Amino acid sequence: MKLSNWINQWTATVALDAIGTMVLNFAIKLVIALVILFIGSKIIKYIVKLLDKFMGKVNLDQGVERFLVSLAKAALYAVLVIIIAHELGIDTTSFIALLASSGVAIGLALQGSLSNFAGGVLILVLHPFGIGDYIIDNSSGKEGVVEDIKLFYTKLVTGDNKVVTIPNGALSNAAITNVSEKPIRRIDFNVGISYTADIKLAKQLLDDILNSREKVLKDQPINVFVGNLGESAVDIGFRCWVNSGDYWTEKWEVTELVKECFDKNGIEIPFNQIDVHVKND
Repeated sequence: MKLSNWINQWTATVALDAIGTMVLNFAIKLVIALVILFIGSKIIKYIVKLLDKFMGKVNLDQGVERFLVSLAKAALYAVLVIIIAHELGIDTTSFIALLASSGVAIGLALQGSLSNFAGGVLILVLHPFGIGDYIIDNSSGKEGVVEDIKLFYTKLVTGDNKVVTIPNGALSNAAITNVSEKPIRRIDFNVGISYTADIKLAKQLLDDILNSREKVLKDQPINVFVGNLGESAVDIGFRCWVNSGDYWTEKWEVTELVKECFDKNGIEIPFNQIDVHVKND
């Protein structure tokens, strides 16, 4: 009995020593983990502050800047959590695999939204157009003034005051014509005159019209030329440059002036017509 009691006491003592050792080791690991958490948090805050300053220098959109900083902060904290878990003796392999598989599943579920988000980031970073620009989406045929650029979509206001919302994923992959990016634009006209009309007179009249317009830029070339010899008309082309804001009004007014001027000077503008001949037997 005495031997068995001694064995039991010895076993209990060894068990207590083992538990004490485990608690002590865990306490040491916990202290180290807390130190890592403290130092890592300070390092992350410093990195985020540097990233925020860098974003400010490259003049990114405020929405994109906030999102990228938040994304970087979340990624850094995720790395810090994995390091702390490894220090505490937790198996991080399965945790990383679970995190990766969850990311893939979320990415597949939000594929369209992520595509639009990526497109929004590209638009806001590369600035192919900005708010107030008149753009044409050549893939869809939609056009209008850019009213707002969000991370997932862009709003256009058409000429008749309709609002068109285009996903940024499609917009970033399309061929976009930015009408407002350059301060001046060239107006291309074309008018057909009869083969019996005086070509030199017609060209002189067109040149006089363009040179008399105040909004036509005189420091840019003004061209009047015979563009094509058609089946029923001689096509005369003429070009001039104006400020982008004057494009449409000048195009409309010059077109009207050409018709009035040609009528006054006997320059015929041919049109399609049918001659019917009745034959009597």
